[in-house]
Amino acid sequence: MVREVIMPKVDMVMDEGTFVEWLKEEGEHVKKGEPLFIILTDKANIEIEAPADGILSGVKAQPGDVIPVTDVIAHILEPGEELPAG
Repeated sequence: MVREVIMPKVDMVMDEGTFVEWLKEEGEHVKKGEPLFIILTDKANIEIEAPADGILSGVKAQPGDVIPVTDVIAHILEPGEELPAG
């Protein structure tokens, strides 16, 4: 099943976050719970964990991007799956 990777809301007043870096490369296998990327909030850099096991695909976020909370920044696919259209 395709899983969306979103910009998470890590505090109550957060509307957007600054993307710092991916800790995995596109096409690399990730495991649920392992660090996947880093964001910068008003207060700190925060490591965000992978929401599922699978292959990181469709990476959209780049270092320095300011991204609204809940925007999709990548997908995690199972082997043989394809990215959703759009």
